[in-house]
Amino acid sequence: MNKKIAIPVDASGYLDGHFGHCKFFEIIGIEQNEIVSQEKVVPPPHEPGVLPKWLSEKGATDIIAGGMGHKAIQIFNYNNVNVFVGAPQLTAVELAKGFINNTIEFKANYCDH
Repeated sequence: MNKKIAIPVDASGYLDGHFGHCKFFEIIGIEQNEIVSQEKVVPPPHEPGVLPKWLSEKGATDIIAGGMGHKAIQIFNYNNVNVFVGAPQLTAVELAKGFINNTIEFKANYCDH
């Protein structure tokens, strides 16, 4: 599995519940089920449709989030980025490892717009 997972995080590296208002994104590269790279980046200002395109241009194949609006999910999918919402509030590395090992349980989407 070769993937690039984008995860919205706070300053401590924990999942930020709503991707559109996060301070950072942790972009984690995965090759052959191992983490091979990790980069914390500051997103552009939040405006509808900007983050899906920006993360797609950064090579993201997947995004793990707590909550996300349905329109954003559609834009990510249009840009060939898989969306996983309802993630538990763990660190980006814990989420990436859980994703690799298929041990994360994704619950309800915590965003209602």
